[in-house]
Amino acid sequence: MDATLQQAGLCDFAEDVFRNIVSLKESQDLFDDLSSDPKDQQLALAAELACKPAAYGESPLIHRPFEEADYLSAIQWPFDHWSQSRYSSGRFGVWYGALDWQTTIHETLFHWRHGFLADCGFDRGTAPVVAERKVYRVRCEALLLDLRRLCKNRPGRFDGDGYQETQAVGARLSQQGHPGLLSRSARCAGDVAVLFTPKVLSSPRPFCFLRYVLEPKTGEVEIFRGGERVLRSADPASG
Repeated sequence: MDATLQQAGLCDFAEDVFRNIVSLKESQDLFDDLSSDPKDQQLALAAELACKPAAYGESPLIHRPFEEADYLSAIQWPFDHWSQSRYSSGRFGVWYGALDWQTTIHETLFHWRHGFLADCGFDRGTAPVVAERKVYRVRCEALLLDLRRLCKNRPGRFDGDGYQETQAVGARLSQQGHPGLLSRSARCAGDVAVLFTPKVLSSPRPFCFLRYVLEPKTGEVEIFRGGERVLRSADPASG
């Protein structure tokens, strides 16, 4: 493992990262009564966000409960609720995000379809299954280990279906206090960020709501942002 990590580069990272999580609220487009065109609705949303005051100020979080809720949902949750994943055996928390919001769809769709739906048997039902999700932009500032070149040179090593080596890397970096790493997505051509501490994450801001709709009869999933369909995905297993 030492030889592998020595081949990885370092990235002085200071960008927004996208985090896609389950939302308990049904998404609602506040501007759908102004126009049926999704582009007009997105323009109205952008205008609203441009006029809003900054979400975070100098007041402590305890005096700004909505900010605290965003922080707990978008940042703190995986560090308080450990689970087994690509870079963790379940003995420590890991935060996963992506460098673009579309990559978060491909990553979460895979786990929703082959994890939650399959475990609960919803994929074998007859009625459509709907899931509401929320995408956040989160600021990340850290010196991160960059595995993307290794992924390109040796496809499948860090972005394949096997977790043994990646979990060993995650345990090593977490134990030694490294903040995190960058890697290629296992589900599309995008890049992902893997963080081992919340200290390098800040300023969570809602970006958009998404709706995932599974048609069990065909295994097809459609994903909507507002009134616009952004992805249609067939289940590879059904083909």
